[in-house]
Amino acid sequence: MANPLFDTLFGAHAGRATPFLHLADGRTITHDGFLRRTAQFANLIAGMDVAPGDRLAAQVAKSPDALALYAACVQAGVVFLPLNTAYTPSEISYFVENSGAALFVCDPAKAGALTPVAHAAGTRLETLNDRLGGSLGEEANHQPETFATVARDEGDLAAFLYTSGTTGRSKGAMLTQGNLLSNAQVLTDHWHFTADDVLLHALPIFHTHGLFVATNIMALSGGAMIFLPGFDLDAMIDLMPEATAMMGVPTFYTRLLDDPRFTRELTAHMRLFVSGSAPLLADTHVQFEARTGHRILERYGMTETNMNTSNPYDGDRRAGTVGFPLPGVEVKVTDPATGETVPPGDIGQIEVRGPNVFKGYWQMPDKTAAELRADGFFITGDLGKFDDDGYLQIVGRNKDLIISGGYNIYPKEIEMLLDDQPGVRESAVVGVPHPDFGEAVVAVIVPDGDAAPDIDALRAACARDMARYKQPKRYEIRAELPRNTMGKVQKNVLRDDYADAFAPA
Repeated sequence: MANPLFDTLFGAHAGRATPFLHLADGRTITHDGFLRRTAQFANLIAGMDVAPGDRLAAQVAKSPDALALYAACVQAGVVFLPLNTAYTPSEISYFVENSGAALFVCDPAKAGALTPVAHAAGTRLETLNDRLGGSLGEEANHQPETFATVARDEGDLAAFLYTSGTTGRSKGAMLTQGNLLSNAQVLTDHWHFTADDVLLHALPIFHTHGLFVATNIMALSGGAMIFLPGFDLDAMIDLMPEATAMMGVPTFYTRLLDDPRFTRELTAHMRLFVSGSAPLLADTHVQFEARTGHRILERYGMTETNMNTSNPYDGDRRAGTVGFPLPGVEVKVTDPATGETVPPGDIGQIEVRGPNVFKGYWQMPDKTAAELRADGFFITGDLGKFDDDGYLQIVGRNKDLIISGGYNIYPKEIEMLLDDQPGVRESAVVGVPHPDFGEAVVAVIVPDGDAAPDIDALRAACARDMARYKQPKRYEIRAELPRNTMGKVQKNVLRDDYADAFAPA
């Protein structure tokens, strides 16, 4: 029986002794070796009564086994839910409970803190680390290396990724086999990936960019990945001559440019650099091309759709734009009030339709109906415009989402925590330009009384209860927040006020 996503991405490489994963410790895992490990995990999770359509939540470090766990879920028909490794137990509890995960996999070092989370959700807890260990890794060693792939079709769910607006609960975006497969096929062709490519992979794999873009493309093309645990500048420079392509967030490129070892000679073997997950500064484009002779390719995607647009592989890659709609994907810019398409040059909300667009939000029919139109167009929440040549430019967001280092940050979550702290009357959180991270979090605090709140105590509270990338990098004290005549906080004013907060001296 067919399983389109598994058969196309993974099963097609059965028996191939070709390299798939080159690891930092010098080991290489072949396509066949990866599939045998995948089958061991598929046998194990199926034996734990995790049935097709059930959810498996995983908060584990990037490793070959972590990637094999994803492939095993696809092979067994289980819905894969990757979770950011920086999330705290209080953050994890919502995702595990809301998804109804039948199995939750975490790092052994975090099992003590996360066991109560699993128990509260009525979920089985297993562990996995990056050295063939943890309870799941050890038990998988004793499983058969073949597995009867579970039949699925393109409409069946393959993954959940949680996203959110600036208010309300996080939303589980339901991604089907067809969503993931169609995007991988289009991008592999559009960016000219083949079995001869070697991708320098330093992205996390709990995120669309590292998992459903980078990994799926390389699985489909039959190429190999230099599979690094994370971004390490020395490793990136040492290994770049062995690669043909790299995908990264703007932070990767700014840090490479800061190192004199990053030269035209070092990148001579490369054919493609792709950037996404956050806007790339025009100055970075200019510096990168001057240094290497390569022009970075920017594209535009999101959790609910994977990739929507891309600058051309052959042709003018324009700084400050995200290129054209991908083949099979429709993109329009509309008037938020009427839904009518606006002329080129006019700013409006970006809407997307295509086989890449998600199925809806898990157990949130009202939210799904509000953002996913009956005709299939998804209201992205981003604001943009087309220029006269058809290039799409993202000019802002109609929500107050912050993107820092490629990660989405939702101000309301931080504001709620800060507002609960002693000495704080109210707070407003905004993102402002940052030369390394794209955007950085600034927290504006209104004191409760004459005395200013203890900033060190605020930092400690944030460090205790939320992932590091969400924590404000700067705190500002103001007597009051700017408001319009209706009493709404004017975050645009705050962004303007602190726009130069992280500018070079």
